[in-house]
Amino acid sequence: MWSGPRNVSTALMYSFAQRADTRAVDEPLYAHYLRVSGAQHPGREEVLAHQDSDGGRVLREVVLGACDRPVAFFKMMAHHLVELDLDVWQRTLLDRVTNVLLVRDPRAMLISLAKVLGTPQLKDTGLAAQVEILERLERKGIDVPVLDAREVLLDPRGVVGELCERVRVSFDERMLSWPAGPKPEDGVWAKHWYAQVHRSTGFEAWTERNASLPPELRSLLEQCHALYERLYAKAIRARPAARSRS
Repeated sequence: MWSGPRNVSTALMYSFAQRADTRAVDEPLYAHYLRVSGAQHPGREEVLAHQDSDGGRVLREVVLGACDRPVAFFKMMAHHLVELDLDVWQRTLLDRVTNVLLVRDPRAMLISLAKVLGTPQLKDTGLAAQVEILERLERKGIDVPVLDAREVLLDPRGVVGELCERVRVSFDERMLSWPAGPKPEDGVWAKHWYAQVHRSTGFEAWTERNASLPPELRSLLEQCHALYERLYAKAIRARPAARSRS
């Protein structure tokens, strides 16, 4: 699952981790991204010390490596695909796994992201990388399910259920809830990013947020919207009955 930041990606990882047939892995390319980009994220040195920072090796040995369960779910940040040639990795990675994209309305995403990164840039959103993945696979006639955070929260059962059908695994009712607190799947960075999701016991009901966008992010928002709309046009939608209850 190729996500942007500040989506419901961790909740979806927890959701799939409830399945008895699934091994969930949290952002295996994070250390690679930090090493290559030089990004000064919270907990940077701890991540580099605890996770393999060779992206090519991670893709070969972790993502495409042996798994002790029938299903492997990898929560991936699309913007972590830096200095990894997609012309090469399309053949050796993208074509060999089932790819799902996860997006969020860019206004809400940028407001949340700015609280952690200060003044984010387009590359921090992952949207351009997500569009590239989508279009590469579409050119080969490959179906790419797209999730939108709002649609997931409006109708977790309906949207997650349709996703399961699209990726050819059976829906499991246990995917809709999990215990509060840290999880075995969490990366070492969880203490810096996962406080809210650790308080959850399932997908939280979607609510409209009215926080204002910092003026310095308005031009970035315009760039994000065109990319987001390209992706959202393909998103699995909440069922009408669930939407009317919101």
